[in-house]
Amino acid sequence: MKRVGIIQARLGSTRLPLKMLLSLHGKPIIEWVVTRVRQSKLLDEIVVAIPNTKENNTLAKYLQKLNVKVHRGSENDVLSRFYKVAKEYNATHIIRICADNPLIDGEEIDNLIKFYEKEQPDYAYNHIPKNNNYPDGIGAEMVSFELFEKIHNDAKEQGHREHCLSYITDNYDKFNIKTFDPLDNLLCYPELKFDVDTFSDYEKLAMKDIKININSKELIALFLEKK
Repeated sequence: MKRVGIIQARLGSTRLPLKMLLSLHGKPIIEWVVTRVRQSKLLDEIVVAIPNTKENNTLAKYLQKLNVKVHRGSENDVLSRFYKVAKEYNATHIIRICADNPLIDGEEIDNLIKFYEKEQPDYAYNHIPKNNNYPDGIGAEMVSFELFEKIHNDAKEQGHREHCLSYITDNYDKFNIKTFDPLDNLLCYPELKFDVDTFSDYEKLAMKDIKININSKELIALFLEKK
């Protein structure tokens, strides 16, 4: 078994341009993501998959400074970008990590992997609070390479090529999809959102005293404090 964590990142966000290089408490958001994903003990490989466009050259250079593996591929066909990473690194399983999640938790990635390997679904997730009690933005998604290859071959719609696992969630009746609640009840706050889609999301994190190595319990306690 080879579990490859693929971090999906780019500079061309329309809602928050250059988001990956925005400084959050002194370090770019992409550095928060890479640093925190590296805390996972069960990932065998970590690769950042970014577009091969000119505007992403700056992001590629910064990632080289972080000494993390980088793969460059199609900007809009994210399915093919991920597929090529999985093939190159001989993945048996793909853990998709969204770089919009600067507070992703390496331990929760590991909990996802353990859950997947125990339950053996087609697709498992804990990155969003849908049918679970996770906060938004501390987990990931996981599929086998075998299934991912099938999706890569079958998905034709542009939306499914760009949002690379949406083919599964849009065809939920065809797949065995599973999720789970946090093992620690102190993390059960689905109303909390830690991903960064807009400037308002960024501002919310920038205004809190967050360190790059904060754990999820400390993070949630911080956001539950009364002003």
